[in-house]
Amino acid sequence: MNDGSVDPRDELVTHLGALRAFALSLTRNSSAADDLVQDTILKAWSNIDRFQRGTNLRAWLFTILRNTFYSARRKTRREVADVDGIHASRLATKPDHDGRLALADFRVAFEQLPDEQREALILVGASGFAYEEAAQMCGVAVGTIKSRANRGRKRLSELLQLAEGEELTMTDPATMAVMAASASSG
Repeated sequence: MNDGSVDPRDELVTHLGALRAFALSLTRNSSAADDLVQDTILKAWSNIDRFQRGTNLRAWLFTILRNTFYSARRKTRREVADVDGIHASRLATKPDHDGRLALADFRVAFEQLPDEQREALILVGASGFAYEEAAQMCGVAVGTIKSRANRGRKRLSELLQLAEGEELTMTDPATMAVMAASASSG
């Protein structure tokens, strides 16, 4: 949170990692995520006078990134047909093992969620934003963000074939935060 005494431009670099992670969750493509972060930083830099000092710079940047992503998506409504099955061949299947879930399996399941649910889980889970902050960034009610996150967690559990009450066994903190039922609420 910028207290107003530091030039927000000096803080931009500290948020690059979180911006890239969020962009990657939205685009599902490393190159596209990098382009999205670059566009976000460019827009933030050129509109820095619109940033209200003393407010949350990270939330402002996430809002710019999110809006940039959805604006671009609206412009390109077409989907690429997978006639040759090239994209389908890249999907991983759950390996036969003792119940420990590989990160690749989580990513495949996570990518199957609707954009809104992925976005909510990344914001309140992996990025640690409060539901209120996430709702403000997405321009929706707090209840909507809570609902999206809960539906996303439930759908992930189904996709990962977790039994009721079964814990996801992983060591990746971001993935665990996304799956945590008690994401930050305030």
